[in-house]
Amino acid sequence: MPRYNIVDGQRVQFTEQQEAEFNELQRQYPAQLLGLQSVQVREERDARLAETDWMASSDLTMPSEWASYRSSLRDVPSQAGFPNTITWPTKPS
Repeated sequence: MPRYNIVDGQRVQFTEQQEAEFNELQRQYPAQLLGLQSVQVREERDARLAETDWMASSDLTMPSEWASYRSSLRDVPSQAGFPNTITWPTKPS
């Protein structure tokens, strides 16, 4: 199916080069989207870790449930569905 641009208000069919460039962009899109999703999930994970950084101070003893929570957050990128399906660990109360 041919593709078109609008040039000076007129519909103009893509050139072969434009078709090739468009096809390449479409081919690359899934990988780029996956990369962006990975960045967003890691940013969320980092924010959740930052909320508990004060517990990792050397003069505090971190309760085991918090240590486990932080460890689970660090393991988020290794989850099978990453970055599309994430099971966030439950924050201890």
